[in-house]
Amino acid sequence: MRQKTDSQIMGAIFTTCNNLHHQIIAHMKQNIRFWGLLVLWLLSFHAFTQNKLTVGDIYRNSDLRARSVDHVNWMKDGRFYTAQNGADIVQYDVTTGRAVQTILEGKSLNINYNSYNFSADERKLLLTTDFEPIYRRSYKAEFYVYDLATKSLARLSEGGKQSYATFSPDGSKVAFTRDNNLFFKDLRSGQEIAVTTTGKLNELIHGSADWVYEEEFSMAQAFEWSPDGSKIAFISFDERKVPEYNMQMWPENKLYPVDYRFKYPKAGENNSVVSVSIYDLTSGKTTTVELGSETDIYVPRIKWTNMPHVLAVLRLNRLQNKMQLLYADATTGKTTLTLEENSNTYLEAENFDMMVYLKNGKQFIWASEQSGYKHLYLYNNDGKLVQQITQGNWEVDSFLGIDEAAKVPVIYYTSTEVSPMERHFYRIGLDGKNKQQLTRSSGTNRINISRDFKYYFCYHTSNLSPLSVKLYQVAGNKLIKTLEENQALQKAAADFCLSQKEFFTFKTTDGTELNGYFIKPPDFDPNKRYPVLMYVYGGPGSQQVLNTYANGTNDLWHNMLAQNGYVIACVDNRGTGGRGEAFKKITYANLGKYEVADQIEAAKYLGSLPYVDKNRIGIWGWSYGGYMSSLCLLLGNDVFKAAIAVAPVTNWRFYDTIYTERFLQRPQDNPKGYDDYSPVTHADKLKGKFLLIHGTGDDNVHFQNAVALQNALIAANKQFESFYYPNRNHGIHGGITRIHLYQMMTDFVLKNL
Repeated sequence: MRQKTDSQIMGAIFTTCNNLHHQIIAHMKQNIRFWGLLVLWLLSFHAFTQNKLTVGDIYRNSDLRARSVDHVNWMKDGRFYTAQNGADIVQYDVTTGRAVQTILEGKSLNINYNSYNFSADERKLLLTTDFEPIYRRSYKAEFYVYDLATKSLARLSEGGKQSYATFSPDGSKVAFTRDNNLFFKDLRSGQEIAVTTTGKLNELIHGSADWVYEEEFSMAQAFEWSPDGSKIAFISFDERKVPEYNMQMWPENKLYPVDYRFKYPKAGENNSVVSVSIYDLTSGKTTTVELGSETDIYVPRIKWTNMPHVLAVLRLNRLQNKMQLLYADATTGKTTLTLEENSNTYLEAENFDMMVYLKNGKQFIWASEQSGYKHLYLYNNDGKLVQQITQGNWEVDSFLGIDEAAKVPVIYYTSTEVSPMERHFYRIGLDGKNKQQLTRSSGTNRINISRDFKYYFCYHTSNLSPLSVKLYQVAGNKLIKTLEENQALQKAAADFCLSQKEFFTFKTTDGTELNGYFIKPPDFDPNKRYPVLMYVYGGPGSQQVLNTYANGTNDLWHNMLAQNGYVIACVDNRGTGGRGEAFKKITYANLGKYEVADQIEAAKYLGSLPYVDKNRIGIWGWSYGGYMSSLCLLLGNDVFKAAIAVAPVTNWRFYDTIYTERFLQRPQDNPKGYDDYSPVTHADKLKGKFLLIHGTGDDNVHFQNAVALQNALIAANKQFESFYYPNRNHGIHGGITRIHLYQMMTDFVLKNL
């Protein structure tokens, strides 16, 4: 049955209310108590109808957004921290949480800065202004150096916007990139020196990552100061053999479109040839690091060790199943293999970010999934394993640091030990003993710990509690101050009758237990039957089912649909994160196979519930989730009635090398893995209602994906709806674009589900 329109529903309701009103008048003298109860009901109903969410509320009502405490910087002595307060930078005493002084008064400057960083000696500030994003992580900006002693402000460079400006360890210099080259400025002499001069657009990059490294290895800056500030190590990317992608853009008030060309290696195509170099500031000499004869490799990370003039280089093979830790001599460039890991599936370079060299100069901490779960290990500097530090059928989520000043060095980290759906804060001895859980409240905790490991900020949220920010003393786990509790959000949630997540689990036919959550209508009646809209992402290592408060954009939109009589459901399929290597990597070489099977089983499970109308189940997703929703509608055409796909991958041959080959190998190696679960392959199976949305300026998942699926659907004579957003990128932002997008999706759901 088709969903009634809002006007029909409201008309029926108010007709009923009017009839009740006349009955109450007739009987009020006989039943005063009944009259009072009905008046209360009518008032509460009126309040509910007056506070139903709209798409405009989601984007324009700031009370529906969680407030946080951002831009917190710990001072080096651990007694103080600073935070940005409007245009000011304010110093706070950790022991009381009170402001003690204003370090920088913003009104004294004639610039508007976006963010700030201290030099290591805390005598200077680096202020970022006129911030201009490029892709997801890359940017360029104008930087200013502020001297706290003299209160003087100086522009970093007059040569144009810079990227990734970074103080040298002694604060006397700042390195940055511009126009594909690497520079540094001597703040004492004012001299700007070019470390490289050969950088050229779409050919050669020094010190900044290329597109695919930025997107898939989460890196934009590709240079590092040595600990003594005498050298800069950097990665170069030779893009000349990388195929070029062309996006046509349509600027306003222009007669002709503009071509935007950039290097994008699609699966199976050539990558940049990378090299690592070390520049000596004293001699001006650049030394090339030996990486071996094989050039079809990745170098996703470099890191200076605590050994004099030794650079650690992470080398990864093309299929990303062999990871090697190399030590490079900064003087000669010669390398030695120190540690190697191999996998039958894939390895994740981001684990290297947890690597820390101990101050004893003899050991380092390394993160690995070799036990089947991500854990921390202690190695000698020569690569010999000392011991596994953390262990169990759970994963370390983040490594926060090691307090080597303690009698027995103590490691701080967050993990999934309580539940894959939660994150908690722990400490444990370097010897793997005396583990202690520091956070107790159910939910998800993000930690910002001081440099001396004596204090920490806890950013906590759960399905019952919006974000709170609290300052604790580690000793005794003592609460010092609550900085944010989001009372305005709590009030707004009550005013709008927002529903929060309800968690559930179910077992698939093969016995796999999957986690999920509901968002139900605020007036949910278990005796009624409701249509269901499922939300999916489902990509490798991701998680949507987390114990967090429902107040993000999608959560609010889901609440709006719930207020219109829909049950929202989300299930984390096999391939997602937080549950160990076997659960996550089962999808290797077969993206889409197990994930879609799980979502179809989830829909069937939901359809078996007494309050679900099994004939009105839909699904939607964005990016990988759009891939999933498309494929679910096609392969589960007897289960799903409708689907929305936003910016979906429709053929993995169109996506980039690093991400796609990590999970599918190259198309040359595994063609069936690319084709068997491509939505394009199954276009002729479409039965339900389908809405396909894409931005034409999507540099990540190209508009080409939408075009290919549309052509396949047309060839199969299948009717569907589609919409493109001119010049919008993968996030489909700009002006009121998001309001337009979510209103369109709302109308589609109300009409078709």
